[in-house]
Amino acid sequence: MAKEEIEVKRHLGTVNFELRKYPRYSLELPIEYWETERPQNHQGRTINISDGGLMLFIAEEMEIGHNLKLKIFFGSSLNLSFIEAQVEVVWRDIHWMSEEDYRIGVKFVDISSGDKEKLEELLKKTILLKTPQTE
Repeated sequence: MAKEEIEVKRHLGTVNFELRKYPRYSLELPIEYWETERPQNHQGRTINISDGGLMLFIAEEMEIGHNLKLKIFFGSSLNLSFIEAQVEVVWRDIHWMSEEDYRIGVKFVDISSGDKEKLEELLKKTILLKTPQTE
Protein backbone atom coordinates (compact mmCIF):
# COMPACT_ATOMS: atom_id res chain seq x y z
CA MET A 1 0.00 0.00 0.00
CA ALA A 2 1.49 3.33 -1.10
CA LYS A 3 1.69 6.12 1.39
CA GLU A 4 -0.06 9.30 0.31
CA GLU A 5 1.87 12.49 0.87
CA ILE A 6 -0.15 15.46 1.91
CA GLU A 7 1.27 18.89 1.24
CA VAL A 8 0.58 21.24 4.09
CA LYS A 9 0.49 24.91 3.19
CA ARG A 10 0.49 27.56 5.83
CA HIS A 11 -2.31 30.02 5.38
CA LEU A 12 -2.21 33.37 7.09
CA GLY A 13 -5.56 34.68 5.91
CA THR A 14 -5.45 38.39 5.22
CA VAL A 15 -2.32 38.95 7.30
CA ASN A 16 0.75 39.50 5.16
CA PHE A 17 4.11 39.04 6.86
CA GLU A 18 7.18 40.36 5.09
CA LEU A 19 10.47 38.63 5.58
CA ARG A 20 13.31 41.01 4.79
CA LYS A 21 17.03 40.61 5.13
CA TYR A 22 17.41 44.20 6.42
CA PRO A 23 14.92 46.23 8.46
CA ARG A 24 13.79 49.37 6.71
CA TYR A 25 13.13 52.77 8.21
CA SER A 26 10.83 55.53 7.01
CA LEU A 27 13.10 58.39 6.13
CA GLU A 28 12.42 61.09 3.56
CA LEU A 29 15.65 62.56 2.20
CA PRO A 30 16.50 64.39 -1.03
CA ILE A 31 18.45 62.48 -3.65
CA GLU A 32 20.18 63.23 -6.89
CA TYR A 33 20.45 60.39 -9.41
CA TRP A 34 21.75 59.77 -12.89
CA GLU A 35 21.96 56.86 -15.27
CA THR A 36 25.40 55.29 -15.42
CA GLU A 37 25.62 55.82 -19.19
CA ARG A 38 24.12 59.37 -19.14
CA PRO A 39 25.51 61.87 -16.61
CA GLN A 40 22.45 64.18 -16.56
CA ASN A 41 21.32 64.63 -12.93
CA HIS A 42 17.71 64.33 -11.75
CA GLN A 43 16.15 64.92 -8.33
CA GLY A 44 13.97 62.64 -6.24
CA ARG A 45 13.53 61.56 -2.64
CA THR A 46 13.75 58.51 -0.46
CA ILE A 47 10.66 57.04 1.16
CA ASN A 48 12.42 54.45 3.24
CA ILE A 49 15.93 53.18 3.63
CA SER A 50 17.78 50.07 4.81
CA ASP A 51 21.28 48.60 4.75
CA GLY A 52 20.31 46.79 1.55
CA GLY A 53 18.50 49.44 -0.47
CA LEU A 54 15.93 52.21 -0.77
CA MET A 55 12.42 52.99 -1.88
CA LEU A 56 12.42 56.14 -4.00
CA PHE A 57 10.05 58.62 -5.61
CA ILE A 58 11.48 59.79 -8.94
CA ALA A 59 10.09 61.71 -11.90
CA GLU A 60 10.74 59.16 -14.62
CA GLU A 61 9.88 55.56 -15.31
CA MET A 62 12.73 53.06 -14.85
CA GLU A 63 13.03 49.49 -16.05
CA ILE A 64 13.84 46.65 -13.66
CA GLY A 65 17.54 45.83 -13.85
CA HIS A 66 18.48 49.43 -14.71
CA ASN A 67 21.63 50.74 -12.96
CA LEU A 68 21.78 54.22 -11.46
CA LYS A 69 24.26 56.26 -9.48
CA LEU A 70 22.81 58.32 -6.68
CA LYS A 71 23.61 60.70 -3.87
CA ILE A 72 21.51 60.73 -0.69
CA PHE A 73 21.72 64.08 1.10
CA PHE A 74 21.35 64.36 4.89
CA GLY A 75 22.35 66.54 7.82
CA SER A 76 21.65 70.15 8.64
CA SER A 77 22.13 73.14 6.38
CA LEU A 78 25.34 73.90 8.29
CA ASN A 79 26.64 70.34 8.08
CA LEU A 80 25.28 68.85 4.86
CA SER A 81 26.67 65.46 3.89
CA PHE A 82 25.87 62.80 1.33
CA ILE A 83 26.21 59.11 0.57
CA GLU A 84 27.06 58.09 -2.99
CA ALA A 85 26.32 54.61 -4.35
CA GLN A 86 25.48 52.60 -7.42
CA VAL A 87 22.07 50.93 -7.25
CA GLU A 88 19.97 48.57 -9.35
CA VAL A 89 16.20 48.88 -9.84
CA VAL A 90 14.60 45.69 -8.44
CA TRP A 91 10.91 46.68 -8.65
CA ARG A 92 8.77 49.53 -9.88
CA ASP A 93 5.26 50.87 -9.51
CA ILE A 94 3.03 52.78 -11.87
CA HIS A 95 2.37 56.46 -11.21
CA TRP A 96 2.10 56.90 -7.48
CA MET A 97 0.84 60.14 -5.98
CA SER A 98 0.63 62.13 -9.18
CA GLU A 99 1.33 61.83 -12.89
CA GLU A 100 4.92 62.97 -12.25
CA ASP A 101 5.96 60.49 -9.53
CA TYR A 102 7.11 56.90 -9.91
CA ARG A 103 7.87 54.67 -6.95
CA ILE A 104 10.81 52.30 -7.36
CA GLY A 105 12.79 49.94 -5.17
CA VAL A 106 16.55 49.79 -5.57
CA LYS A 107 19.26 47.68 -4.01
CA PHE A 108 22.82 48.77 -3.34
CA VAL A 109 25.23 47.31 -5.89
CA ASP A 110 28.37 49.32 -5.11
CA ILE A 111 29.00 51.54 -2.10
CA SER A 112 32.38 52.53 -0.68
CA SER A 113 33.28 51.43 2.85
CA GLY A 114 33.26 55.09 3.96
CA ASP A 115 29.77 55.68 2.56
CA LYS A 116 28.60 52.35 4.05
CA GLU A 117 29.73 53.65 7.46
CA LYS A 118 27.84 56.92 6.88
CA LEU A 119 24.73 54.88 5.99
CA GLU A 120 25.02 52.79 9.16
CA GLU A 121 25.41 55.94 11.29
CA LEU A 122 22.42 57.55 9.57
CA LEU A 123 20.29 54.47 10.30
CA LYS A 124 21.43 54.40 13.94
CA LYS A 125 20.43 58.06 14.37
CA THR A 126 17.09 57.37 12.67
CA ILE A 127 16.41 54.50 15.07
CA LEU A 128 17.27 56.67 18.09
CA LEU A 129 15.06 59.55 16.91
CA LYS A 130 12.09 57.26 16.32
CA THR A 131 12.49 55.20 19.50
CA PRO A 132 10.85 56.67 22.62
CA GLN A 133 13.37 57.61 25.32
CA THR A 134 13.03 55.69 28.60
CA GLU A 135 14.49 58.39 30.86
